[in-house]
Amino acid sequence: MTPLATTSRTRLTRLRERARTDRADLYTVLDAGLVCHVGLVVDGAPVVIPTGYGRLDDTLYLHGSTGAGWLRRAAGAPVCATVTHLDGIVYARSVFHHSMNYRSAVIHGTLRTVTDLGEVDAALAAIVEHLAPGSWEHARRPDRRELAATVVLALDLAEASVKVRTGPPGDDESDITQGGRWAGVLPLTTVFGEPVPCPTLEPAATTPPHVRGRVAPA
Repeated sequence: MTPLATTSRTRLTRLRERARTDRADLYTVLDAGLVCHVGLVVDGAPVVIPTGYGRLDDTLYLHGSTGAGWLRRAAGAPVCATVTHLDGIVYARSVFHHSMNYRSAVIHGTLRTVTDLGEVDAALAAIVEHLAPGSWEHARRPDRRELAATVVLALDLAEASVKVRTGPPGDDESDITQGGRWAGVLPLTTVFGEPVPCPTLEPAATTPPHVRGRVAPA
């Protein structure tokens, strides 16, 4: 697997030991997330939009309504997309060394409008399956009217960086030997709750396996 390329925009200038250069680490961060933030310049001002996404190999796909102003502006524009996971709050003996355990990915590139119908179909399937696995086969597929109202954008993953922090706080030795103050990590996790049926669902309907399977055992 080709390692992540280092460019002037992806080179870390601080805490370089937290960088990950394996492309598999980029895929892991992206595949574990559900929302990315896309930053671009609109009318001379920065705009950051949270949105869902999907990944196929080295391409990140976004979608939205053709009426969305930012999507119309984003096509062909340079953007920066980010995905971040917060894994824990790091409590140190000094406030200076308080931190967070995290995994983050930053992608630079130019958004491309997807026009090939085969790629549109594959991209929408990737987005749906990333958010709600099993739904592309279970739910109704988009019809011609819905496809006409949808724009799909692609972002190449060629220029990206990954940064990860794990472990305990990095306290100064003088604070460690002094004692008397607690230090450690407060882990943070996100879990799915019990499915809530739609009020208009028929009474006999049961929660399908592709939904029930995402709920952690009690």
